[in-house]
Amino acid sequence: MDVPLELSFRNMDPSDAVEAKVRERVDKLETFFGRINACRVVVEAPHRHHRKGKIYHVRIEIGVPGRTLIVDRDPGQHHAHEDVYVAIRDAFDAARRQLEDHSRKAAGKVKAHEVPVHGAVSTLNGLQGYGIATLPDGQEIYFHRNSVVNDGFAKLDVGDEVRLVVAEGESAKGPQASTVTPIGKHHLTER
Repeated sequence: MDVPLELSFRNMDPSDAVEAKVRERVDKLETFFGRINACRVVVEAPHRHHRKGKIYHVRIEIGVPGRTLIVDRDPGQHHAHEDVYVAIRDAFDAARRQLEDHSRKAAGKVKAHEVPVHGAVSTLNGLQGYGIATLPDGQEIYFHRNSVVNDGFAKLDVGDEVRLVVAEGESAKGPQASTVTPIGKHHLTER
């Protein structure tokens, strides 16, 4: 890593072995996001007057373009963190996850939750067991009675609003919904 590591020890003596482990983990972080421009790590042991076992705390601040990612979780009484190396591992695993998330967001690879397709029932044929829903853009989507959730086909009326999951490909009758969910007055719409 081109950026120097700032490593501090609190309430404990500096350790070459701990420093080597931290440097190793910092080098691995760069494989998840190559534009790290700063890294500060604090390894802290509890004050000597604590009666129970030493629970180590590790704080990591990672500078990336435009922001700083911080891992600073209170280990509580997580007895695995009585081992400084386990505390370091867990903190750097959390830092890796944050860097992966940041990298996905920076690359625009974050899934956007789309508003479900919705429309209004325009045709119902109770004898043949199908209906047609018309979307706001005028497209008509065929659906079978078995596609309506909770056996709700018999409760549908022309004009009812529904949310649709449109199946991949088309049926002989055109686009087809695999799932039809009646919706109330308060529903999602496109903005």
